[in-house]
Amino acid sequence: MSPPTAPNLPDSVRANIEAYFKDLGPSEPANMHDMLLRTVEKPLLEVVLARAGGNQSRAAQWLGLNRNTLRKKLQEHGLLDF
Repeated sequence: MSPPTAPNLPDSVRANIEAYFKDLGPSEPANMHDMLLRTVEKPLLEVVLARAGGNQSRAAQWLGLNRNTLRKKLQEHGLLDF
């Protein structure tokens, strides 16, 4: 018997959005797109930067961002060490 496979990223996101709606109950959501982007961006930056060994140029390349844009995003999320 083979071990269960982990869900792929879109399936994980879908399941979490469904759970969000379930937790929301009868209330209607607002600004979901912005909320989701803010929620996902910080851990994405944390993981990619850690995997890049703290190398911002490499992390920016992996993310498809300009290094200055990455630095701005890191600063917005309080992830820059001064």
